[in-house]
This record gives sequence, structure tokens and C-alpha cells, in this order.
Amino acid sequence: MKKKLRSAGWFGKDDKMGFVHRSWLRNQGYPDDYFRGKPVIGICNTWSELTPCNGHLRDFAEVVKRGVIEAGGFPLEFPVTSLGETIMRPTTMLFRNLASMDTEESIRANPIDGVVLLTGCDKTTPSTLMGACSVDLPTIVVPGGPMLNGRFKGECLGSGSFNWMVKEKLLVENYTEADILEAEIGAARSQGHCMTMGTASTMACMVEALGLTLPGAAAIPAVDSRKKVMAQLSGRRIVEMVKEDMKLSKILTRKAFENSIIVNAAVGGSTNFIIHLLAIAGRLGIELKLEDFDTIGSKIPLLVNLKPSGKYLMEDFYYAGGLPVVIKELKKYLHNDVITVNGKTIGDNNNNPVCYNKDVIAPISEPLQDNAGIAVLKGNLCKDGAVIKPSAATSSLMKHKGRAVVFETMEDYHHRIDDPALDIDETCVIVLKGVGPVGYPGMPEVGNVDLPLKLLQKGIKDMIRISDGRMSGTAAGTVILHVSPESSIGGVLALVKDGDMIELDVEKRKLHLDITDEELEKRQAAWKKPEPMATRGYVKFYIDHVQQAHLGADLDILQGGSGDEVTRDLH
Repeated sequence: MKKKLRSAGWFGKDDKMGFVHRSWLRNQGYPDDYFRGKPVIGICNTWSELTPCNGHLRDFAEVVKRGVIEAGGFPLEFPVTSLGETIMRPTTMLFRNLASMDTEESIRANPIDGVVLLTGCDKTTPSTLMGACSVDLPTIVVPGGPMLNGRFKGECLGSGSFNWMVKEKLLVENYTEADILEAEIGAARSQGHCMTMGTASTMACMVEALGLTLPGAAAIPAVDSRKKVMAQLSGRRIVEMVKEDMKLSKILTRKAFENSIIVNAAVGGSTNFIIHLLAIAGRLGIELKLEDFDTIGSKIPLLVNLKPSGKYLMEDFYYAGGLPVVIKELKKYLHNDVITVNGKTIGDNNNNPVCYNKDVIAPISEPLQDNAGIAVLKGNLCKDGAVIKPSAATSSLMKHKGRAVVFETMEDYHHRIDDPALDIDETCVIVLKGVGPVGYPGMPEVGNVDLPLKLLQKGIKDMIRISDGRMSGTAAGTVILHVSPESSIGGVLALVKDGDMIELDVEKRKLHLDITDEELEKRQAAWKKPEPMATRGYVKFYIDHVQQAHLGADLDILQGGSGDEVTRDLH
């Protein structure tokens, strides 16, 4: 028996409400047969001129619509909150959960049978996917794609990665203002998101590894004509998915999440992957813990030679064969029987890709680095965990004991870090407080703070930095992130003082503050909770309900989903 379309509850009735729903949409010029049995496909568009990475998605929506119409569907585009990583203050992470709510309620409240998510910039992928998971309709993702390689003085330049070197280039390497301007103009020279293996590219790889895109979608540059082909084919495929009732919950199984963790390790993906995948799993009721990212992914070899862990960029990755080559190389590690949006298994989809450049994508027999996945640290300084990305860290610092130099806030850091009188050397450990989900609020990408000028001038390139914040996927360094519980709610990080010794041993997964339990208890008793950063509006709501990093920093009231049923009418 043919399944009744969800949209028929709006358009299929011959009563007053059927009249209302159809008649108002007819002002757009839709013919009668559009309302009589065609699957309605919602095109969820994160386009915005304030989100540079997604600035081309307005045009992409039209390409998706072509595919939907060709397959017999009725496409209806709708906007949701767009999150521009490079523009929004204080951090887009503060608004990821808001955008997920927007997506969820826009899908549920409207006559939609299937969804196409048009994504790109970092948070637009996890936020829309979180919202879609809470409704659980047939859904396909169309990643917007990376920019073409940046260019500067005849060399490739990674948008994002160069940001973290501006201070050093200006103050140590004698770059002129004209040099920096030339780099600025050449860093982002086409439509698309960052072309390093930053968070945006990591999210594109994440959704392909989860089985939510057509094979090969992640790495195609935004301006490559093959990206439009992929968008049109995705429009066709979502109509078939509706007919097959292929909901998100049928694709996003525990095995799919494990596959994604394995692939992320092999591509050298962003640490932000952890916090987003945990939140997505929470919307579906999939049991996923912070420790899983270590036990499943930490022994996976690094295969992709991309900035910030390597030297190439996403355009090179695509020309070398893209993610299908990586998936094929990882066959012995993956659950190859997991179903994907095209109805085939991930193993069948990736049987025959060819690698065209082994310097960009290494074979599993000769990896760039062994055991490259995320390491999850535990200890008295991070009772619920912290993370470090070994592939982007300095090997000599992976076991280290150093004196803490503490900054209570981001403003404190900016005020003192370049003071010549600051008592700090390269053996010290920079500790930054107050940048967690509650404290900042929103957990910004500030964990990889710049080193002091006097150390940069000595030629020091890296030192250990610890915070309850995040780090851009475009950045590198021996940076310990996502310390949980965070300092602003009384985590042990809040109790660290200048001069305390901190011990890091990544191999043993240990992060330890070297003071006695008695001293810890004394400091805890004296600690006073800081005043909240907001007293009204969404930010107050966020502060009151956000979970800690080891749980994905979703809002506690958004765990799980409400499904797609709406039982009450508007009149």
C-alpha cells in the first residue's frame, strides 16, 4: 500500500483548511497537479550575505529544485538562521543550538515530506542536521564546497590557517602591511568555505562518512561545475527517498557514527567534530560518549596530507580522488554494510575510487602518521574529559610538565600576553579560563591563543595551551581543549593558580594539576561563581540550559526529538 504523504495533511483535504493551504500558495503560480500527490521537498537554505562561505547557496537552491522537479517532486525553499563563522560575535557556537531549533520547527510546522540541507560554513552543517534529526524525515545534505586554493606570492595559502600566523608574520618575520593586504585578498579567492581541513571541510567529510550525501560530495570545490551536478542529482534522489520512507533514523545508526569517527581521524579532521557529532547523536538517542572518539578513532592512521596537519588543501584533495579514496583505504576498519542516502552501502559506494596523488592521500600501508585520531584526556584537571589533536601537535610536547601561567579571562590574556615583564618561557603552560559554554558564553575558538611576542621573537613556534574553549579546525598546535567541567561552573580549571605545575602525558591520556587534594578542597571552598554574562533573551536561555562540552554542548531541553506530527490546525 502506498504510504500517504505527510504534506497531504495540508494539501490533500477538500475542506476549508485545504482551501486555505492551497489557495495562498497559488499566488506563486503553482499548477493544480503540484498539490495532488507530489512529494513536497523542503530546501533548507543557510544562504546569507553575512555568511561568506554560504554566499553561493542561493543559486544552488535553484539547481536542487531542477532535480526535485525532474523526479516529480514539489520543491519549496525556506531560510533558517545562518551562522557566519568569520562575521558573528561573540561566536557562532552560541547560536548553533538556536539555528537547530529554527530548522526543527520550520520543518515540523510546514507541509514537508523530505528535506535537502544546503550547508557550508562550520555550524550550518551540524545545526541544520541536529534540527532535522529531531523531526526525522527523509533528508539529504548538499555541502556547499570549499574555495579554490588561496594564492600568495606564488604559493598556496590556506584561508583560516594563515589567520593564526598574522601576528608572527607582522611582528617577527617583518611582513609589511602591503604583504598582509596581498595575503588578505588572495586567501579567499572564490566562493565556498575554508579550503583547509578546518571545521567546514570536516563537517562535509562527516556527513559523507555518515552516509548523508551522495558519494564524493564532500571535497568538490564550490565553483566546480561538478558541484552543481551533485546538487541536481541530490534533488532527484530526495524524491525517491521520500517514496522509500528512508528517514534519517534508518541511516544514522550507531555503526554510521563509528564510521564517521574513523574517517575523521584519517582525514585529520577538526576537534569541533567531537562536539557536533555528540550533539547530533543526542537528537537521535544514539548512545555516544566522549571516550568513544578515543577508543574508536585514536588508533586510526592519518592518510590525508592537508593543512593544518599537512601541506595541501581541499582542491588538491579533490583532484587526488577525495573522500571515496580514504573510505576505500579504511575498508578493514569500517562497517561497510551501513546504508547511505542513495540506497547502497558505504562499502558498495566506495569500491572503485582511484588515488591520483599519493602525496595528498597516502595508502593505508604507508600512512602519514600512526595513531592520529583525537586523544581524550582525563585527570583531576578535567574530570569529565578534555581533548587534544595529536596530528596537529608537536610530538616533543606530548609528554611535558610545566609551570602554569594563568589568564582568568580572554580580556586578561589580551591585556598581559605581550607584556615584556610577564613571567613566562617556552616550558610554561598557558591556562585560559572563562571560555567554556557558560563562561564566554558559547565556547569560542580561542584555545589556540597566540604565543607571547617575546617567545615568538626567540623562534618558539608552539607551547602547551589549556582551556575550556574550542579551537578552529584550521589551527594547529599542542592545544588542550574542551576541558570539562568548565571553569565558570566550578570545574577544577577555575582553581589553577600561577606557578602550579601541570603534567600532560598524551600516551597515558593524563592531564594532572600537581597539588594535593586538601589544597584543591581549600581552593574550591573559596571559589566564587562569576556573574552570568547575560540576564535576558536567548543568551540567558542558553546559559541556563547548555550542557557541558563532553555532552555536545546542546541544550538539555533539546535532547531527543519531537517527531514530525503536528496535531493541531491553525484555524
